[in-house]
Amino acid sequence: MTVLAECIPNVSEGRRSHVIDTLAAGFAAYPDVHLLHGHSDADHNRTVFTLIGPPPALLDAVFELYERAVETIDMREQRGVHPRVGAVDVCPFVPLAAHGTTMDDCRGLARRLSMAVADRFGLPVLLYRESAVVDTRRNLAAVRRGQFEGLAERLALPEWAPDLGPAEPHPTAGATIIGARPPLVAFNVVLATDDAAVAREVAAQVRESSGGMPGLRAMGVTLRSRSLAQVSMNIERYDLTPVHEVVSAVVAAAAERGVEVVESELVGLMPRAAAEGHAEGKLLLGQLRETDLLEGAIAAALSARQVRGNR
Repeated sequence: MTVLAECIPNVSEGRRSHVIDTLAAGFAAYPDVHLLHGHSDADHNRTVFTLIGPPPALLDAVFELYERAVETIDMREQRGVHPRVGAVDVCPFVPLAAHGTTMDDCRGLARRLSMAVADRFGLPVLLYRESAVVDTRRNLAAVRRGQFEGLAERLALPEWAPDLGPAEPHPTAGATIIGARPPLVAFNVVLATDDAAVAREVAAQVRESSGGMPGLRAMGVTLRSRSLAQVSMNIERYDLTPVHEVVSAVVAAAAERGVEVVESELVGLMPRAAAEGHAEGKLLLGQLRETDLLEGAIAAALSARQVRGNR
């Protein structure tokens, strides 16, 4: 069995297609690494790549992504509704138990990548989630507070000194957040209003930090390109808080404010366990394809590689 790990780098570019293409093109140099999915959003101004590969090749491919992102993304000009601190904003490694990797393996990958990008690019690195050195850095929202604009002031504070790299931002690429984490579901629900205040109220009502659903992170934003508002969420404990229950809670909270839901959106891939037993109508997603599931996308990628190898 080929050992595989997953990496899901989030880059702060979702508008310039030629830049996104340049970033993605770098993966082609690593035939053992598979780009399972790419999700770009102009309002968030963000692209999420989902990659799998043998750990050494995966590290090399992600390192090249950093090189291309540092060259092409200037955070002084970057704007979007999604919080961010750097060109490669956050880069988590996720274990694939069925393919031989553990959380300890992913902690090691995160550490090796952190040392490499800090040394090569002079990037401040903050370690989060299962890689966090101190508990205050486990929560991504806490690590990212202040965003790129407040980064210099924040990194100068002793309690927020970077784990690796200089205690000042890279002039154009900012900083990066790297770590290991379990799988999660990134999920958005679009509301039939352009009032971001409504989306923020709904997000506050359902998220864990406000006394809502366990393992649910949520924020409300405006999608200016569509004149609609959105509740943008990470469902970190889909075993405790099923995705369809999150959708139902958002629909109910919006209805309390006289607002209907337009649709839902899956960002990246969903673990099969998070989708099992859910009728598609409950998720408001339309048709959920096998390749929208992490395991299905992995199987398709490995099968396609085997076909190419047999030609």
